[in-house]
Amino acid sequence: MPTPRPSETLAHPTRRPAIVTGASSGIGLAAAVHLASLGHPVVLGARRTDICEAAAQKITDAGGEAIAVPLDVTDARSVEEFTAAAEAAVGPVEILVSSAGDVLPSSTIGTDPETFRHQMEVNLLGVHRLVTLVVPAMVERQRGDVVFISSDVVSRPRPNMSSYVTAKWGLEGLIHAMRMEMEGTGVRVSTVRPGPTVTGMGAGWDLEVVAPLLEEWNRWGLMRHDGYLSADGVAAAVAAIVTAPRGTHLAAIDVLPEAPVRPRSNEPVDRARETGAN
Repeated sequence: MPTPRPSETLAHPTRRPAIVTGASSGIGLAAAVHLASLGHPVVLGARRTDICEAAAQKITDAGGEAIAVPLDVTDARSVEEFTAAAEAAVGPVEILVSSAGDVLPSSTIGTDPETFRHQMEVNLLGVHRLVTLVVPAMVERQRGDVVFISSDVVSRPRPNMSSYVTAKWGLEGLIHAMRMEMEGTGVRVSTVRPGPTVTGMGAGWDLEVVAPLLEEWNRWGLMRHDGYLSADGVAAAVAAIVTAPRGTHLAAIDVLPEAPVRPRSNEPVDRARETGAN
């Protein structure tokens, strides 16, 4: 029998401090709640600190451990203060869930450069700021999970979401390079790539904006059905990654919405057609 490698003989610590960005709503909030339910202390980071504080209180009331710390991933000083406050409160970070993001309907030539730049800041550059501050200590300890929330727009780009698609493609380039760089360090780098999900992102779009978008996406075959993921469903994928035993690396999980179940037909089955008989 093969001899187990060192990483396979080590268990995760029982208490794994986690930080979650974009934790005021959607996937980030669901991931924070899920991780807390597993017994891990969680730091919720987002610009909407009041919402994070309310969520952290609910987690605490339910017997978990959570705090809220202000975070704006587009501001280098805010990221530095967030990471320092997080570690001071819960200890060395074992789990990083990078979920902060923003999406705007934007065509390539119809988006002003400043809006395009801001989308890069939120969805890509802010991620890099965070990992440079958190991950080196993981490497020193030879363990840790870094989970990036990407998007299915990487595998199925959508028109009129140019800045978001570009940012997520750039994010996955960062992820692939980082995964190779982290190989052998004990730090696992993973991607969760959700499809259409019911979250706060896009909730404020006007119907006049949404209707043409859906029509265009249908024209390209990008909306086969009207099923949507729940944020809890995506959070379950995050939990699967961080609870995988050491020596096992769930590098990427595509999470797609299940199509609504079609009504069963009451018409009699044509047995000849079903069996392929002539």
